[in-house]
Amino acid sequence: MTVKALEFYSGIGGLHRALAQSNVHGSVVRAFDWDQSACRVYTANYGQRVVQKVDISSLMAAELAQSDADLWLLSPSCQPYTVLNPLAKGAEDPRAKSFIRLMEDVLPELVRMDKQPRYMLVENVAGFESSSTRVRVLATLRALRYTTVELLITPLQFGIPNSRLRYYLLAKASPLAFAGTDGQEDRIWRHIPGHGTDWIDPRTQGRAGEESVEGEVAELRDFLDEDAGVEPHPHAIPERVLEKWGRLFDIVLPSARRTCCFTRGYTNLVERAGSVLQMNEELDTTRTFDAFLEAQRAGDDEAVRLLRPLRLRYFTPTELLRLFAFLPHPADTPSDMFTWPADISSKTKYKLIGNSVNVRVVTELINYLFE
Repeated sequence: MTVKALEFYSGIGGLHRALAQSNVHGSVVRAFDWDQSACRVYTANYGQRVVQKVDISSLMAAELAQSDADLWLLSPSCQPYTVLNPLAKGAEDPRAKSFIRLMEDVLPELVRMDKQPRYMLVENVAGFESSSTRVRVLATLRALRYTTVELLITPLQFGIPNSRLRYYLLAKASPLAFAGTDGQEDRIWRHIPGHGTDWIDPRTQGRAGEESVEGEVAELRDFLDEDAGVEPHPHAIPERVLEKWGRLFDIVLPSARRTCCFTRGYTNLVERAGSVLQMNEELDTTRTFDAFLEAQRAGDDEAVRLLRPLRLRYFTPTELLRLFAFLPHPADTPSDMFTWPADISSKTKYKLIGNSVNVRVVTELINYLFE
């Protein structure tokens, strides 16, 4: 039997790719997104007539019932819930409305028609777990006799050097139940029930070397493009940016086993948008920046030259695709597994990747959902 899935807020198809890589014999029969660029990328990778550019708040139960889908995959807008937005309004944010309507209006109608999905996976930012939207969605699901499991999971738990902590909600229609929960449906899990133990951040717990319960986290160099030897690098950080904002970057070496969460603002924003690479591992970052700042304070108009030997650059879109597990092996390139339409700009690529999901994490959660 093939599991038929609907993918909402489909972006560039991370949830689609996770289903394809899972142990589940399934296929996405329809996908929905409002972003035209995302839909074009989706079509380039998954074929015509799968994704539909549509306002998800306009979808009707009768239309969705025609797909007879067993599984819903959803990655609704995170902006109403992100801790990066101090003005986040949660359920009151207009961008939250389509998801709430889907859960509170469309899903109950599908239940009345006996056309509801038996399985659901929702992905969002850490912070969603304290929102009023979460309270409302859980109340609706339980009233409709769904069993739920909530998790906060990071790719570090699966050996990927990226600390993209995300909230996940899994749901199954009665009488289906979850494995390994031992009746603890009300807790928010920090690992997949029955698989490993809670992940503990060694930086806050003082447990040196404990980066992952699944095994050692890989070095970043395993995810990097081959060095073409061209200087400056095509993705080198402009000196005007370094001069003004360089000290605010999260700078990592190829030997590092962690990067910050990459967001849609990567390369446009400096703080909390994602890490940057220092390709010269021989130099001490702090000392080099101290020398630069001292020269700057002394009135040296060319002080930024002191930062050049660090060879600071942004991660390339291909490297981010590897960190987001769109490309299953570090040696893979987009031509092997992923296609960008020819006229998609780098800025748009970064935005679309930053809005996406970590495919490896979702793959493991889909496996668990059907366990």
